Amino acid sequence: QLQLAESGGGSVQAGESLRLSCAASESTYTTKCMGWFRQAPGHECELVSSISWDGRTYYVDSVKGRFTISQDNAKNTVYLVMNGLKPEDSAMYSCVADAHPTTVMASFVRASCAFGGSWDSGDYWGQGTQVSVSN
Repeated sequence: QLQLAESGGGSVQAGESLRLSCAASESTYTTKCMGWFRQAPGHECELVSSISWDGRTYYVDSVKGRFTISQDNAKNTVYLVMNGLKPEDSAMYSCVADAHPTTVMASFVRASCAFGGSWDSGDYWGQGTQVSVSN
């Protein structure tokens, strides 16, 4: 069972930066698309960014040019660097993995991740980390 642990959230002023980290418990899931979702009170859960195991990335329009997703495969960790934070970025940020222990789904996962991934009830979720941005 893959486990994800997020860290790096906090309370900042508008314009400041944060770096979120998502550490996966193991590296056996070689085919995967990792995503960062966020949800603010009264709002729907929203995909912010995703990255495939081979580096294909996706960003929602509202964060393009401000957020950068990356990964360190040696550390089984995905990062989300958030620059120029705005109050509307305030939310609970959760790391999600569409992960597979084999390469059977590799082509599909690789292709879909570049367009935001394909997420379902079989995915793995972390507990989340809170980001609060004030003026």
